[in-house]
Amino acid sequence: MNRRLTQLAGVLGFTGVALGAFGAHALKTWLQPQTEAALRLSWWETATRYHLLHAVALLGVAVLAHHAPGRLARAAAWLFTAGIALFSGSLYVMTLTGDHWLGRVTPLGGVSLLAGWVLVVVAAGRQATAPGTSQGPTP
Repeated sequence: MNRRLTQLAGVLGFTGVALGAFGAHALKTWLQPQTEAALRLSWWETATRYHLLHAVALLGVAVLAHHAPGRLARAAAWLFTAGIALFSGSLYVMTLTGDHWLGRVTPLGGVSLLAGWVLVVVAAGRQATAPGTSQGPTP
C-alpha cells in the first residue's frame, strides 16, 4: 500500500467534505431562493452522495486497516459509519418529514466524516513505519 497515495486520498476526502459544507452554507446566500420541494430534494441528493462516497471510503479503510495495524483505521471506519448515520440519516429524515430541527444533528455527522479522513491520513503516515511495509510503489 502506498503511504503517500493513501494520505492524499485522506486529504482529498477531508477537503471534499469541508468544501461540501462550504457550498451548502456559505454559498447558499449567493444562490437563488428554492422552493421547499426543491430544497428537500437537494437534501436527499446530498445525503445519498455522502452516504455512497463514504461507503466506498470504508472499503479503502478496510484495506488500510489490513496494512496499518492499530486502532486508527478502525476508528476512521467507525467515524465514517457514525458520519453516514448522523449526516445522511438526518438529511433523509428531514427530506421525508420536512422537520428542519434535525438540521442541528447534521453538522455532527459532518464533523465525524472530517475526523474519519484525518485518521486516514494519520494511519497512513504510521503505516510507513510499520515493519515490512512499503513506502512507495513496488517495481
